[in-house]
Amino acid sequence: MSQPQQRHLFSKRPCVSWRVWAVVGWAWCGVAAHAVPCGKPLYLTFDTGHMGVAPLIAEVLNRQNVKVTFFAANEPTKEGDGSLGDHWAPWWKARGAEGHAFASHTFDHVYWRSDLPRGSWQMRPSAGPNKGQTEVWTSQRYCDQLQLASTRLEQITGVKPLPLFRAPGGKTSPSLLTAAKQCGFAHVGWADAGFLGDELPSDKFPNLMLQQRALSNIRSGDILMAHLGIWSRQDPWAPAVLEPLIEGLKAKGFCFATLKDHPQFKTWIR
Repeated sequence: MSQPQQRHLFSKRPCVSWRVWAVVGWAWCGVAAHAVPCGKPLYLTFDTGHMGVAPLIAEVLNRQNVKVTFFAANEPTKEGDGSLGDHWAPWWKARGAEGHAFASHTFDHVYWRSDLPRGSWQMRPSAGPNKGQTEVWTSQRYCDQLQLASTRLEQITGVKPLPLFRAPGGKTSPSLLTAAKQCGFAHVGWADAGFLGDELPSDKFPNLMLQQRALSNIRSGDILMAHLGIWSRQDPWAPAVLEPLIEGLKAKGFCFATLKDHPQFKTWIR
């Protein structure tokens, strides 16, 4: 449960005699009975992107005291040497210090294309030295990609990433998911209502429409997904929608947690 939703119950009955009150002054017992758990959790996640809005997103999350899960790949960026490069390393380290969670998005942002015989697949990286090339990948090569992103995240954040991953575009197959689990990674998708729409064209899906749709459709337990910058969207979704969306969801009684607290993944993670 996120901090803004914690409510501590204090007794307002004096816990000492009047003589003690006279000595120590006015005070309450100040003992929290317990924190009331949030019954409507949400799991906000961000995939990497061009990182142009990443500093603004971080400001919103800090202001709202919301912890999220970042799925990171080393994608091309507007500034610097890739989203997991040295330029952005201090940004990631700061997010680790704030208590956010991290997981792999494959290092070279590798898209599954199709299954092939004998446990291999057609894959296409959208970053890295083989960007744009459709190749035949083995399970070991895919596992290496998952681990490379996870290792880099731990190196620059000082936080051990979760043993989870999100395939770029959410594109997978049963055999790919099985192979990933065999090397220690469980896949995370998102709820239908949790697709926040920042990849959609802004002329057909303006920010206000996306905000209103999310506020209407999101339900307790949903995993929400957005990005740290989308190249194709002319009117950026973040941070314009992010803060009013968080505030609107809080007003409806929702709270935010990272995926390490998601019931579906608790056993896998721990």
